Amino acid sequence: MDRFDFLVIGAGAAGEAATHAALERGKSVAVVERELFGGSCPYWACIPSKSLLHAAAEYRHGTYPWTRASDRRDYMINREHRDWPDDSAAAGRLESAGATIIRGTARIVAAGVVEVQAANSTSLRRLEAANIIVATGSTSTMPPIPGLVETNPWTSREATSTRDLPRSLVVLGGGASGVELASVFARFGVETALVHSHERLLEKDHARNSEAVERILRDDGVELRLGARATSVRPHGGDQDAHVVQLSDGGEVEGHQIMVALGRSFDLDGLGLETVGVDPKALPRDGRLRIADGLYMIGDPAGPEMFTHVSHYQGGLAVRMALGEDVAPDYRAIPRAIYLEPEVASVGVDIVQARAAGADAFELVADFATSARGYALEAAFGHLAIVVDRPSQTIIGASVVAPDASAAIHEVVLAIQARIAIPVLEAMIHAFPSTSRAFNGLYSDALAQLHGATATA
Repeated sequence: MDRFDFLVIGAGAAGEAATHAALERGKSVAVVERELFGGSCPYWACIPSKSLLHAAAEYRHGTYPWTRASDRRDYMINREHRDWPDDSAAAGRLESAGATIIRGTARIVAAGVVEVQAANSTSLRRLEAANIIVATGSTSTMPPIPGLVETNPWTSREATSTRDLPRSLVVLGGGASGVELASVFARFGVETALVHSHERLLEKDHARNSEAVERILRDDGVELRLGARATSVRPHGGDQDAHVVQLSDGGEVEGHQIMVALGRSFDLDGLGLETVGVDPKALPRDGRLRIADGLYMIGDPAGPEMFTHVSHYQGGLAVRMALGEDVAPDYRAIPRAIYLEPEVASVGVDIVQARAAGADAFELVADFATSARGYALEAAFGHLAIVVDRPSQTIIGASVVAPDASAAIHEVVLAIQARIAIPVLEAMIHAFPSTSRAFNGLYSDALAQLHGATATA
């Protein structure tokens, strides 16, 4: 039996981060992957979607036809002149770093013991490790909507990898994947409708961000059907052989292609967690990482958020925890970004969430369009907002809608993570006329409110 310090099951973003963190500390590592080394992000998610979003923005401005966008996307995901991405570079990086890479399906059979069925083989390989890290990722959820499966629906995987534009498209789901890909196809001239069961898109995000995303999508030409869900589908039952999606509000939408973006699922049943006393159906998804002695779960199945940057963070942290370092997860400052035009970003809590949690907090908002940066870019709308906790005089949440929101938000990410007080932030010097410069005015207004509250008290 081969023995390692760490055995990592899954070689996506989380698994790669854990592997490198362990190797950098001089530990032996085996990595088992059943599909693609690198995981979803470089092949089906982050990289292709952002490549297509860039192309769609350029196309809207008069350049970048779909054929060029498709070819560029294939280049980005190592799929040129083939149908399946080439993951040899990702696998090679791990192997060059010192990891033992194994292609196959892993199952825990006892504490610290894993059996791997090699790819394209019935043979089993038995491995032993002081620490096992589960980083198996997630897959798109396919709901049991009558008639849906007969339409050969897309998930985000098919949507980001298609080489042909559909004649028309219905997107089910108004989360990050749904809104980004709806924007892509609408900008390339595809008649696109988006159905979302909640009254606002991105309902877990700041309300102002949701309003901005709705405006962006409508400007892109997307038909929004909010507050309704798909109840059934009539395959090829519409105009020119389009599929007809019946909605809970009594209406319907048509599309020659249906894309499902209704959340992610975690297939942990065949992993053997129950052999070490872990019920895969009862995991809390609170990001605790350690789920049993010598057993850690990271990435999408671990929670609390399903972002590549959270996976990177958890991979390194789990290794440090396993090696006895005095560290624990801290999820107060997870940045969220939607890469539309303009970008939409947030961190922490909004004012409603803050008050619901009992915080003594207030919110301040600056208009981006009338800022110096907004004027320079001829912005039609946008904002920067902060949520301030009075007792600690610190920021606990923020949202930004601006062309560079995904970059500008990180100033507040750092402020939340490091608990930097408003007086310190207010004294910062910002480059003029950057987007972040607008935060200066918010910090000054916040300081005035805090001083007023102190004087009143």
